[in-house]
Amino acid sequence: MRLLPLAPSGLRRRSPHRLPSCSLALLLLSLGCCLEVSRVAAGSRRPNVVLLLTDDQDEVLGGMTPLKKTKALIGEMGMTFSSAYVPSALCCPSRASILTGKYPHNHHVVNNTLEGNCSSRSWQKIQEPNTFPAILRSACGYQTFFAGKYLNEYGAPDAGGLEHVPLGWSYWYALEKNSKYYNYTLSINGKARKHGENYSVDYLTDVLANVSLDFLDYKSNSEPFFMMISTPAPHSPWTAAPQYQKTFQDVFAPRNKNFNIHGTNKHWLIRQAKTPMTNSSIQFLDNAFRKRWQTLLSVDDLVEKLVKRLEFNGELNNTYIFYTSDNGYHTGQFSLPIDKRQLYEFDIKVPLLVRGPGIKLNQTSKMLVANIDLGPTILDIAGYNLNKTQMDGMSLLPILKGATNVTWRSDVLVEYQGEGRNVTDPTCPSLSPGVSQCFPDCVCEDAYNNTYACVRTMSALWNLQYCEFDDQEVFVEVYNLTADPHQITNIAKSIDPELLGKMNYRLMMLQSCSGPTCRTPGVFDPGYRFDPRLMFNHGSIRTRRFSKHL
Repeated sequence: MRLLPLAPSGLRRRSPHRLPSCSLALLLLSLGCCLEVSRVAAGSRRPNVVLLLTDDQDEVLGGMTPLKKTKALIGEMGMTFSSAYVPSALCCPSRASILTGKYPHNHHVVNNTLEGNCSSRSWQKIQEPNTFPAILRSACGYQTFFAGKYLNEYGAPDAGGLEHVPLGWSYWYALEKNSKYYNYTLSINGKARKHGENYSVDYLTDVLANVSLDFLDYKSNSEPFFMMISTPAPHSPWTAAPQYQKTFQDVFAPRNKNFNIHGTNKHWLIRQAKTPMTNSSIQFLDNAFRKRWQTLLSVDDLVEKLVKRLEFNGELNNTYIFYTSDNGYHTGQFSLPIDKRQLYEFDIKVPLLVRGPGIKLNQTSKMLVANIDLGPTILDIAGYNLNKTQMDGMSLLPILKGATNVTWRSDVLVEYQGEGRNVTDPTCPSLSPGVSQCFPDCVCEDAYNNTYACVRTMSALWNLQYCEFDDQEVFVEVYNLTADPHQITNIAKSIDPELLGKMNYRLMMLQSCSGPTCRTPGVFDPGYRFDPRLMFNHGSIRTRRFSKHL
């Protein structure tokens, strides 16, 4: 199947009269283009970029274990980040942060619904024109290719349906709404194509692999390219390819220290989980854990095919490949069966592997990074002036290239706005209105007032997480992850009150930050200072109140 672009790239429309190279360079720079004078004059090739994004793949509970080929072809051939976080542990807000380089309080996607700005008309009008792929295409002349899950409400009739193709994409193969493996619909450059349940032609992970390989074969060779491949795995319904459905039969969810224990001194939503879990709940989550790994084996195959094709085409050495996930996941931690959304490491920490030109082999970085850094990094690779963006993140390129004098952050913001309707769950009438994501035994994974914001701090002396809930209790959770990596003991009532106050101020500042103010020194940095003028300049989770609390 030959891929057709949405429209010819702007750089293909050549003028019959060529400008001298120096004049062309000045013109491009005046237009804010990505090309540097030296690159234009020399005609050097700008790097290609591939971003591989999985759905709900954890890092803490061994989510990378099944991906042996991916670790060998990307991690061992480049750099693995051991402290990579998402600013919100939910699909749509996190994906919006990747695309915009912004924290949720700046892109305003707060949950997976249209009402929560997930692929809404407002998102399309305000944010999509400023995503990094849109900049790559309009200002840098990159061919841009997307395949897979975009945002959870993409394709909704109230938001343009499948005819809507976001600004900035040359080739568009997007899944309607949320992850599936069979019986789904794709928007192919704005036209719907339905798929059934025949493995050889419909299994989504393999379909994404095939259209990606087609793109590499049929794209223009005169322009650099950016590819974003967003797989359904390992999201539910966890449908593995037939050849992998009997793998990992002896694998169970990790029985780590916070597995199947009561969440003492934690927010009420964690405390309401039933401990110990029933045998049926444990069997269910073990099966889910196993199936998640099975689905990832097809992702591993996709990565292998992609790398081999890049190598065969002679493009591998000039291509950066990023591999990451939109959020983590839990299976039984603090007796919560399965989901994400929580503030703990298992939900907010993700894999991040990168290979590419100038990156030394088999490196591990402990630097504190977040997915808001991906957009700035990719624009930096393309040569774009990051000062022209409004992104909150930082470019990882100096770290990837091995720079030793990098001034880096010591904290990141994590924020989440809980979901829940102001009605009683019919399956759990004993619970108050406002809960959601409830299991048959009335253990609920979310609620209206599961709304929190955290400062995740990593410095030479401290490995700390400070969180506040927007509820009637104004509940606070603090963890020293050096002494307590499983976040079992909440030290909010025993920590130094002065330090607690500093973390509170820092949280308020980050919740109000935008662009450069999101990158100011943290509490434990030498240059830290509290400036009340930086607080509450923008809408933040802290300012949102609900008419009815639990």
